[in-house]
Amino acid sequence: MKKKNALVVLGLLVLAAGCSPEPEPAPAPEPKPNDEESLRAAVETSGSEIEAQVSEVAREQVTDDVHHYSFLVKLGDTPNARVRVHRIVREDAPWRARPADHAILLLHGDFATFTTNFAPSLTSSAAEPDHGLAVYLAQRGIDVWGLDRRWTTAPKDGADFSDFADMGVAQAISDTDRALLFARTIRSLTDAGEGGMFLGGFSSGAQITYLHAAEETQKPAEQRQVEGIVPIDIYAKVAPEDEASRQVACKLAAEERDQVDQGSVDSDNTAFFQPVGELAASAPADPSPFYDGYTNRDVMLGFVTQTFQFYEPKPQYHLIAGAFKDSAPTDLRYAPEALINDWLAHSPPHQAVVESADRDALWCGEGPLPLVDHLAEITVPLFYLGAAGGFGDHGLYSTTVVGSTDVTTHVVRLLPTENEPEDFGHGDLLYADDAPTLAWDPLAQWLLAH
Repeated sequence: MKKKNALVVLGLLVLAAGCSPEPEPAPAPEPKPNDEESLRAAVETSGSEIEAQVSEVAREQVTDDVHHYSFLVKLGDTPNARVRVHRIVREDAPWRARPADHAILLLHGDFATFTTNFAPSLTSSAAEPDHGLAVYLAQRGIDVWGLDRRWTTAPKDGADFSDFADMGVAQAISDTDRALLFARTIRSLTDAGEGGMFLGGFSSGAQITYLHAAEETQKPAEQRQVEGIVPIDIYAKVAPEDEASRQVACKLAAEERDQVDQGSVDSDNTAFFQPVGELAASAPADPSPFYDGYTNRDVMLGFVTQTFQFYEPKPQYHLIAGAFKDSAPTDLRYAPEALINDWLAHSPPHQAVVESADRDALWCGEGPLPLVDHLAEITVPLFYLGAAGGFGDHGLYSTTVVGSTDVTTHVVRLLPTENEPEDFGHGDLLYADDAPTLAWDPLAQWLLAH
């Protein structure tokens, strides 16, 4: 009997019995959480993984399908036991990150946060939405995470500094490790990616990158989280030929240790960095309250283009390259002035002195040190990005003391060596108009190739 005829006969039999078939009710579909609910559930699980509480979750558009997420994570019961974890990523849908094979956690430098260093358009109207290293990498399919260290979360007024003396490099390394686990757990739970991550940082964040990678070598292989490191314009160890720089670090470490011993644990960024940027923007031609005979703009230009007069980790070190006339800076050479003003003006109000003391002590290498030196045991791939007018070539020695065999270095140098005082500066790697071509593209290509 054909299938069609069989169905007809079956229908007649049902009618003859005087009844009609009662289809079984379909099971009610299980409620499916939306993307925001899924992410928040993953965040809660991730917080449990690192024994922390996530008290704030926020999302905002950066440009096109690239969005910024931030998570305020409480790590303990002391007044400032909290960090802010950031994520900049392309989305498939609201609250749903596009899966990415490559992911990196970036650490900011001094007087900065993740956003002011790596996504400046989120704090400065002078920056185009896509002009930021984190946004650039995200647009190329890299899942970018960031960490604001504990001292960045202390309020401008009424801050309690009773836990600042504990905010040394050991704590920063531990917090970085917890942030990596937090990010990796969210990526896994939301099907955004699996496995380890790259760790990178700018300036002091790059030094912590080296230190974290060194400390991680002391863990069993299955507990390690970092697939490769990206130190941006720093050295982890001072080269033998740079003895003068090592002596500078020794002097600073002693001064900072003494400062902490005297009970002064806070480096107040509202005393210099913030007002220098604010006044240069709001009243550039007015007399500076810091230096007689100079305008507010003069002081800003002098500080960023001749930083070695304030701080000299290498000869002629400067934050931003300047143009000079009669040895006086008249303009910035590569970076927009308004953006640099905002970088300074949006400095976090406070910074822990003990972290600076620890980092300088490690560069000095003398006396009781906060950590044992395990740099030679680092074997993960390494990409060093430097600026000729920043740490530049002086950061290359550190890439030779690690145990890594996969090492790539890229130092941006635009002028002859004799003109290094005016060459691409430390912060130009993040803020210069040509930074995407000169600095970010080589980094992105390296990450995608690994």
